[in-house]
Amino acid sequence: MKTRILFVCLGNICRSPAAEEIFRTLAARKSLSDRFEADSAGTYAGHAGELPDPRMRRAAAHRGYELTHCARPLREADFERFDRIVVMDDCNYEAAHRLAPSRELAGKIHRMTEFCRHTPQWDHVPDPYYEGHEGFERVLDLLEDACAGLLDDLRNPDRS
Repeated sequence: MKTRILFVCLGNICRSPAAEEIFRTLAARKSLSDRFEADSAGTYAGHAGELPDPRMRRAAAHRGYELTHCARPLREADFERFDRIVVMDDCNYEAAHRLAPSRELAGKIHRMTEFCRHTPQWDHVPDPYYEGHEGFERVLDLLEDACAGLLDDLRNPDRS
């Protein structure tokens, strides 16, 4: 049975689709695609059906990631379907908690930066939407670090 991970940000057009693809790519590079499933969603439904922001797609493509996910909102049913729900910042954390159908299922929610190994000074993944190119690059740096840490955590749960 696959472990299912859901990455969550505000609009599901920058951070969470990038995290989804980075995680999927890292798992494939380690021949672990058969063990994990990744998806993403947003706490705001206003971008539902849209591709990721073109600036994030360009920055990600430069690193070898192709972002093709269409935005969708976080749903109550996601708490049953996914094993971990990984959010990008405190606003996403609070919104996900409000949507969780029970305290037990809310226990699946984690902050992305919990898994950072090389950039531990960050307590959230900043939203690059209103920033320039450097903001998107910073987010990708954080997500690559955190996704590698998350994958390691999932493979070796006793080392966490």
